[in-house]
Amino acid sequence: MKKKLLSLTGLAAIFVILLTMAVAVNQLYQLSGALGTLHPLAGHLFLGAWAIFFLIVTVRAYQLWAAPKAPPLPEQEGDRLFESFIAYQSRTLRVHPSHPDGTRKNRDLRWVRTDLKFLEVDALNTTKQLATKNFFIGAFAQNTSYGTTTSLFNNLRLVWRIYAMHRREPSVKEFLVLLRSVYNCLPLSDFSKDEIPAHIKPIIQCAFSNTLSSLLPGGNLLTPFFLNLFLAGATNTYLTCLAGIITSRHCQMLSREDKLGIVQQSMFEASFMLKEIVKECNPILSVTISNAVKKAGIDSLDTMPIPSTGTSVAQDIVSHLANSLKSIIRESGQE
Repeated sequence: MKKKLLSLTGLAAIFVILLTMAVAVNQLYQLSGALGTLHPLAGHLFLGAWAIFFLIVTVRAYQLWAAPKAPPLPEQEGDRLFESFIAYQSRTLRVHPSHPDGTRKNRDLRWVRTDLKFLEVDALNTTKQLATKNFFIGAFAQNTSYGTTTSLFNNLRLVWRIYAMHRREPSVKEFLVLLRSVYNCLPLSDFSKDEIPAHIKPIIQCAFSNTLSSLLPGGNLLTPFFLNLFLAGATNTYLTCLAGIITSRHCQMLSREDKLGIVQQSMFEASFMLKEIVKECNPILSVTISNAVKKAGIDSLDTMPIPSTGTSVAQDIVSHLANSLKSIIRESGQE
């Protein structure tokens, strides 16, 4: 069924492209005929210019799509395919600016490993940067189309940035293959319920850590609200960390690794990165919520009328109590 749907989608895409080209050629031909009435060569020059333009676009699109032919990934280091794969990596890897032998012509396994180490550090920093953004997007825009779309876009951008920093000449085809491999390693890509507890564990550990409990604003009344924001942000962050680390491991591979090994190692690293991000973001989230609660409390107390003559005793008590609370909140906010 899946192959039939992919085949049907491909045929539909080819039909749309051919139809668009036919309409474009027809319109250009009619326009060239109109120009030909002004001068005999105008129409021919117009068609020739557009033909050159389409040729340049086609060549450039093919260069962006096509990928250099890569040798098969060796089963393990030292086998007969390993040397050819290292030679391929030394030609296609982007040279890191901090590489001590970046200008070296004869590049061996040691050179490739050194370059990959520098690139791995940049990939982890990029992952942490975008995962931090996704923490606040998940916390404040959870269950909205904006939050879902923005988080997805950030994850796609993360995969592309890590891939592009590893390749001297990035390829759209190779990127799509990498994107599919990363997606297959993410939780619930094949809707396996057995893997859910392992992925929820680091999020729950962060939720019930001592650091988080000491930052809960407003006492017990706001605890469920804060935990809801935190869990949404932490889940978003964990998935981003996992996607970035899995992408980095795919780009760093020098020999074949099974999917289970990649996922387990990536989960281990993502859980540590999640704890670091949560430790940095929780104070910001806590202060933001506390200030918002205080501001909302002051705004709601401002609606209470000022005590005046002729009012009932109960209304005077409520008004005095509201003004006293408002003063207390403002003084605590200034502190």
